[in-house]
Amino acid sequence: MNKHRHRFSIFSILFTIALGCIHVANKIIIASSSLKKSLPDEHDLYQWKFGKIFYTKKGSGRPLLLVHNLQPGSSSCEWKKIQTALSKKYEVYALDLLGCGGSDKPKITYTNYLYVQLLCDFTKNVIGKKTDVIASGYSGSFSLMACRNDEDIFNKIILVNPPSFKELNEIPTKNSQMQKFILEMPIIGTMIYNILMCRQNIDHVFVENLFFNPFRLDPDFVDLYYENAHADNCGSKYLYASRVGKYTNINIINCIRETDRSIYIIEGDYEKDGENILQAYTGHNPSIETFSIQHAKHFPHIENPEDFIKQTDIFLDQSIL
Repeated sequence: MNKHRHRFSIFSILFTIALGCIHVANKIIIASSSLKKSLPDEHDLYQWKFGKIFYTKKGSGRPLLLVHNLQPGSSSCEWKKIQTALSKKYEVYALDLLGCGGSDKPKITYTNYLYVQLLCDFTKNVIGKKTDVIASGYSGSFSLMACRNDEDIFNKIILVNPPSFKELNEIPTKNSQMQKFILEMPIIGTMIYNILMCRQNIDHVFVENLFFNPFRLDPDFVDLYYENAHADNCGSKYLYASRVGKYTNINIINCIRETDRSIYIIEGDYEKDGENILQAYTGHNPSIETFSIQHAKHFPHIENPEDFIKQTDIFLDQSIL
């Protein structure tokens, strides 16, 4: 019995030391990620019920809301190359979604409907007028649902490389729930998140999956993405855990079929499965208009901002419902 107790004591001591080393390593990674201090200083804050929302406003005219992609390192800086140009004609709002960028990152389960509420409340309380929306990537799903939820405050919506219906239809399983639980653990979960969000992995994803031409990839943008992913003691890991757990997914097929809003899709012509995704969306709603930006992948508004702005103007200048 004493031998077993002795072994257990040694194991407990070693396990505690290991956790301490991992905790210190996590703190070093978090501190080093913000050395460049890339986060923008000029901004406004909207006090939402779940936390403060960071946003910027530029220009005057017809309101336009820009919604960035839903990833831990994402932020409104995704729109940096086009926001100023668009502000010459529109009153442009770009927000950091809850759990991203400079906005608060509460320890909650992030759901699609949470972001539907955010867009509706932000539009009502901050913009205060019927607005058009441009939503990037995964954020197109809850932007569509927000437009359906309150058609009085939204007008046209432009989706940029929206996700496939197959991806959005995936629901939480025991396996995905376990992955979410592990990621949300204070020390071990943070270590796993830091490994997944290391600079090398982020560079690889941008070069291989998100950009057609890696030479158009601004190192400062990647620095900011990396910093955002680790800001506030890796607070974005709770959003990442919710995405891994499939809690941000939702079936939007009925929304696509039944909406009477004007929907447009802009895709990068080298986006993976982009053509099949376009066919799926237009198959459920033939009135959806689409356009492909040449020599671009997931971020056509970054790789080819001139053509993106030109096409945005064409879509938004068409007759309003």
